[in-house]
Amino acid sequence: MLGVAPYVLRFWETQFPSLRATHSRSKHRLYQPKDLQTLRLIKRLLYEEGFTIAGAKQRLKAMSGEEQTPEVVAVADKGEGARVGQQDEIETLKRALKGIHRDLISLHKLLH
Repeated sequence: MLGVAPYVLRFWETQFPSLRATHSRSKHRLYQPKDLQTLRLIKRLLYEEGFTIAGAKQRLKAMSGEEQTPEVVAVADKGEGARVGQQDEIETLKRALKGIHRDLISLHKLLH
C-alpha cells in the first residue's frame, strides 16, 4: 500500500513514537487510518522532500498541533506565491485524494 519494505516500517516505528501498530493473532502489523496518514507523510518527507530522520521528526512535531492532513500541508508548504495550477501539483493532489478515498472506503467497510 505504501510501497516500502516491512523492515522500513519497523524501523520507522522505532524512530517515530507517534506510530502505534497493533498486531493481529498472526503477528501482522495493523495500522489505524491515522497511522497510515502519518506513514504517508513520513515517506513524503524522507523520499520526496529529502528530509533526514531527525528533520522529519522535527517537522512532524511542528505539525502535531495542526489540524491539517499531510496532503493539505504538502500544498500549503509551497507558499502563497506558488502556481497551484501546475501539472505536478495537480497530480499530487489527485493521488492524495485517491488515497483518502481508499481510506474512507476501508473505514466504511469496517463500520458496516
